[in-house]
Amino acid sequence: MVLKVESMVKSFNKLVAVNGVSLKVKEGDILGLLGPNGAGKSTFINAILGLTKVDEGTIEIFGNKISRAAKKKIGFVPQEIAICYELNAYDNVAFFGKLFGLRGAALKEAVKKSMEFTGLWDRRKENPKKYSGGMQRRLNIACAIVHEPELLIMDEPTVGVDPQSRNNILETIKKLNENGTTVIYTSHYMEEIEEICTKVAIIDLGKLIAEGTSESIKNSILTERLTKFEVEDDNGKCESIIKDIEGVISCSVNENGNTLLVKSKKNIDNLPIMIERLVKGGVKIISVNIEQPTLEAAFLSLTGKTLRD
Repeated sequence: MVLKVESMVKSFNKLVAVNGVSLKVKEGDILGLLGPNGAGKSTFINAILGLTKVDEGTIEIFGNKISRAAKKKIGFVPQEIAICYELNAYDNVAFFGKLFGLRGAALKEAVKKSMEFTGLWDRRKENPKKYSGGMQRRLNIACAIVHEPELLIMDEPTVGVDPQSRNNILETIKKLNENGTTVIYTSHYMEEIEEICTKVAIIDLGKLIAEGTSESIKNSILTERLTKFEVEDDNGKCESIIKDIEGVISCSVNENGNTLLVKSKKNIDNLPIMIERLVKGGVKIISVNIEQPTLEAAFLSLTGKTLRD
């Protein structure tokens, strides 16, 4: 087990930032850690890193309590750009390598490997001031992985970067994971979590309120299904035909009369009967689309908030 947290509690004066959180992260996982601002994510991460002492509970990293040896197996990419602008890019990565005990030929090899991996080797002699925001983010990652950590913790590493840089960073994370690195990843972008994470944990008001794969969370939380019918002018027929079918919660037609939206209970398969009755009622169906549930919708259902609240 890479990480095992049992009943973590951390308070600041009267504010309980983390309230009884238990969580396990296995080798090879990419855990997406989600929560509104102020939910307790940062406190949780700081505790794992050994930067905050918990009031109650236990934290084990690779089967042992937090120690200097355990910390050497961890890399951390903070939300803020944590590089030195007085040094060139190569020397920034080398500095972090030295902090983890690398020296001589081993240090040089590690820096080269890290910068090649993040696509920065050809511009290693430049000052980071000349880098784009996306490149500075990648340099942040290079500094965090120079010692080849077994666990990489990333706190919103794509904030403020362009789509191309974001995709580059996400591909880097996937490759790191394929090479054996376990990742804990926080983000305000639900699509990132759904794309790269093998497991999701949602924290709100200091408590762990959902845990599992993205699909399992969506399926367990969301109990409704939205079906969209594109039709030729319904002439006012659709709603009256559909509304009394078992499982239908609501239905509506747009102003143009060519789109019918039907909200149904997810556990009742009423699509065949809806199609049958519409056709019998003289409605010509052009297309049918079942809207897929999203992690964002599940998050909103669980917390009553958007991720940026």
